[in-house]
Amino acid sequence: MKPATDTNQTLFERAQRVIPGGVNSPVRAFKAVGGTPRFVQRAQGAYFWDANGQRYTDYIGSWGPMILGHGHPAVVEAVQKALLEGFSFGAPTEREVALAEEILQLVPSMEMLRLVSSGTEAAMSTIRLARGATGRNKLIKFEGCYHGHADALLVKAGSGLATFGNATSAGVPPEVVQHTLVLEYNNIEQLEEAFSLHGTDLACLMIEPIAGNMNFVRATLPFMRRCRELCTQYGALLVFDEVMTGFRVALGSAQSVYARDIPGFAPDMTVLGKVIGGGMPLAAFGGSRAVMEHLAPLGKVYQAGTLSGNPVATACGLATLREIRKPGFFEALSATTQSLVNGLQAAADAEGVAFSSDCEGGMFGFFLLDTLPHNYPQVMQTNSPRFNQLFHGLLDRGVYIAPALYEAGFVSAAHTADDIAATVAAAQAVFKTLAK
Repeated sequence: MKPATDTNQTLFERAQRVIPGGVNSPVRAFKAVGGTPRFVQRAQGAYFWDANGQRYTDYIGSWGPMILGHGHPAVVEAVQKALLEGFSFGAPTEREVALAEEILQLVPSMEMLRLVSSGTEAAMSTIRLARGATGRNKLIKFEGCYHGHADALLVKAGSGLATFGNATSAGVPPEVVQHTLVLEYNNIEQLEEAFSLHGTDLACLMIEPIAGNMNFVRATLPFMRRCRELCTQYGALLVFDEVMTGFRVALGSAQSVYARDIPGFAPDMTVLGKVIGGGMPLAAFGGSRAVMEHLAPLGKVYQAGTLSGNPVATACGLATLREIRKPGFFEALSATTQSLVNGLQAAADAEGVAFSSDCEGGMFGFFLLDTLPHNYPQVMQTNSPRFNQLFHGLLDRGVYIAPALYEAGFVSAAHTADDIAATVAAAQAVFKTLAK
């Protein structure tokens, strides 16, 4: 039963007068699904409460970082201690060294890394470093993969393979994206032709190994193997954007998942964020010592950040990583996520609703399609109105999933078997209405 006064609506109207669209990141505005955004008042474990006091089971977890759930005691304790020591110094701290050591131990493809404050900043810096290290300008990205909002990455495919990107945002001059080539995800033929045409000019290929901004679409093993082979052959750097998948899909991140099936597999550079900050603004990029030493103050590639390695953020991230390293953590998280996906699939099947799903570790996705898509054009075949109906049906029943059909979902260690069962029951109730 809705309250007499909807505080969410009141806050949204107030926000729209002072913040563009009423939000500080576009997807929060509910524009894709309609309705009023939920303004979060507090969160704990697997739940958050909105401005009306309504509780929701949270399957976005701050878009991935809250792998332990909200307010984990060990993380809260670490942050509180760090706050008392100081918010920011603009000088080195031991904790940022400890966090770097922890990350490098878990992701052996990196020998050195640099901490920054956002995934966009990390991806932007990686592109600059790749260009500086190789002496080349061109780069490959894939349609449907999101690497933050740096100008050179806000592009879509041109009219043909040899045509470079066209900006997908106002304010990005054509000359900024002229060196960005956008290909279809999981299309080996396009990939081979692109390297044949431009291989000696390519600084890097940047890819989300599991794309989380066209919901959940993983790169196939043959495609990923070919990405590695071609980058090696032509001297381009293979960059894994693991802002979303890093320490979310496995303890060794998505690259460890591919290494299980591709012997010796490793990217040349990695971009990390989200989980490594435990919910605070923190990201990183890293690679081999030879590449990373091109960065200032050792090399000629400039990169800096006033709040990089923030002492409170590093405390939060370090405490989070130490928790997820505990024996059995990912086995339990993966089992919980799999039970959710299996339950949703069974509920959809029972009601005759087209549904397909996939998951890895604590990350999942689903489509109102009979088969899983493998690229962005296939994802676009999803029926948006039906998804919107599902979203609002779940929201009304206290289940919060991403307010857009192109976003992946996240399970935390705080989600219980009862939470999963209640979510599946809510979904089946909504599926009954979709089947009509």
